[in-house]
Parts: sequence; structure tokens; C-alpha cells
Amino acid sequence: MAKDSDALVHDPAGGLPRLLEIMRRLRDPDRGCPWDIEQDFASIAPYTIEEAYEVADAIEREAWDELEGELGDLLLQTVYHTQMGEEAGLFSFASVADKISDKMVARHPHVFGDESRKKSAEQQTVDWETVKAAERAGRGAQGVLDDVAVGLPALLRAVKLQKRAARVGFDWPDATHVTDKIAEEARELAEARVSLSQAEIQEELGDLLFVVANLARHLGVDPEAALRAANQKFTRRFRRIEALLADRGKRPEDSDLTEMDALWAAAKAEERR
Repeated sequence: MAKDSDALVHDPAGGLPRLLEIMRRLRDPDRGCPWDIEQDFASIAPYTIEEAYEVADAIEREAWDELEGELGDLLLQTVYHTQMGEEAGLFSFASVADKISDKMVARHPHVFGDESRKKSAEQQTVDWETVKAAERAGRGAQGVLDDVAVGLPALLRAVKLQKRAARVGFDWPDATHVTDKIAEEARELAEARVSLSQAEIQEELGDLLFVVANLARHLGVDPEAALRAANQKFTRRFRRIEALLADRGKRPEDSDLTEMDALWAAAKAEERR
């Protein structure tokens, strides 16, 4: 058995069975890796989130040469969780695969069942939400906002909460109302910040961010993707500031806001050429 395991672990064409065996070996209480043995669902969850973001980052940058590796890292997270689930008698990789396969078949009757495929993408989205609502009801979820995952990134969860509420009519009719609310929230925060406690400032700022997420939803924009793009743009332009300062024999700490602001404008102008 050990020889068979070793052969599979070192088989470059072993595919998914090889990865499953590697994880089983890493978690083996007698021969495995001490670090891997110590991990549990909670300790691995942050890595799972991080790897998902790295996949999204590679796609956003169109770094196709990196995407294969990033997808492998994300797959490893699923394998890790399913190995721990199997050890605890909760589930296995096979049962997880069966569960998602059953879900996809059930949610696509127009592909795997008798329903007609002759309907719009919008109608299919409505049908998808109807099926999901029935699934939630079957799990005993009663409230509109039940089972929106608490562990989602805050902006993503805000949008999901808003979408759920919008399905029952709790929504602004258009983006104009949202932008008015953003202006109102920003004005109130600016005017009251000197008299508010830090906890109150945090609450008010949270309200403002929640409304900004709502604007993104009304505009059909993923706020997480938009913020990632803004982060990348800031990083790119600030690095250009560093390069321009280096041409002058300086570092950012040797400069001041006036000079760096002018270089920022220059960096923006370069990008528009």
C-alpha cells in the first residue's frame, strides 16, 4: 500500500487522485506534516479566501500564464477542506462533487430536463433565483436575508443583502436616488465628525460605504472589482511617482505633498497619451 501511495504521489500524470493522495499523506497523523496536521476548517478558511482573490486578480490582469497555478492553489483549498471533512466523518471529496453536480442539474432544467432553452438570459436568472428560493425554504430559511453568508467580503455581502431586499421591492427606483443619498451621508459625516465618538464615526462611515455598494449594484458594477482596479491604478501611479523622484535623486520621504501631487498629475497625463 505504501509503495502504491508513493508511486501515485510521484506520478506527474496522476491528476486529481494524486492531489487527493498528497493531501491524505500530508494529514496522516503518523507520517504527515506537523503544520498540516494541526490545521482545521477555521485556520484554513482565510487561505481559501485569499486564493480565490488571487484567481480573480490573475483574471483581471489577464495573466493567463499565472492562472493555471492560481486555480491549482484554489483547488488545493477544496481538497484540504474535504480531507478534513472525511476525517471527521462529515463528507468527502466525492460527496462534495456529487452535491454540486446535483445542484447544477436541478438548477438547469432547460439544459438537463424538459424545459425549453428558448428563453432570455434574464428569464433564466429569474428562474435561477426561484429555484434558489425554494432551496432556502427547504432548509428552513424563512427571512429574506437568511443564509447570506456572514463571512463574505463586506462589499460583496452588502450587494447580496441589497439584491435580496430588492427582490421584495425594498429598493430605490434608480441610481439618482442613490447618489443623492451618498451626498447626504457624506455631508452628514463631514459636518458631524468633530462631535462624534470614534464608534459613531465608524458606524456613519459604514452607512456611507453601504450606500456606495448600492450605487455599484444599480450601475451594474462589481464594487470589489472596482476597488481592486482602483488599488491597482493607485499602485501603478505611485510607483511612477517613485520612478520620477528617483530620476531627481530623491525618494518619497525626501519629497513633499506639493511635489508628489504634481508628479501624480504627470503620471496620469502619461497614461492618457
